[in-house]
Amino acid sequence: MDVRWLAFEELAPGTAYALWRLRQQVFVVEQACPYPDLDGRDDEPSTRHLLLEEEGRLVGCLRLLDDGDAARIGRVVVAPEARGRGLGEVLMRAAMDRVGGRRVRLDAQTGLGGWYAGFGFEVTGPEFLDDGVPHLPMERPGAAQTTGE
Repeated sequence: MDVRWLAFEELAPGTAYALWRLRQQVFVVEQACPYPDLDGRDDEPSTRHLLLEEEGRLVGCLRLLDDGDAARIGRVVVAPEARGRGLGEVLMRAAMDRVGGRRVRLDAQTGLGGWYAGFGFEVTGPEFLDDGVPHLPMERPGAAQTTGE
């Protein structure tokens, strides 16, 4: 199992194709939710793509964004044929290691709220629809700040 963090400019054409194909396969086709996956954030200078590969084949990925005051995790996906093996946890553990003690936000599909809570995330607002799919805004607080007093 290979875990790689890549910036946009580090994505080889075949790797980029596999990444966007997997996201489309799951979020657009499987979930029957046409939405603009290519939202202009994949190529931001601070964006990093986490790729989980097995024998040279992409089996999972996520995207880590910099929202200024917090990191943002999104586009967490495991290929249908690779599910049930804990690969989602591998992705999230790698992301949590990468962000360290920084505050992190994500919008969880409602059915996965409890799963994300296992990584320290808490619901921060009411459920909302994102392209027709119920989501919960969630945040993992950053490391405690000292006031110097």
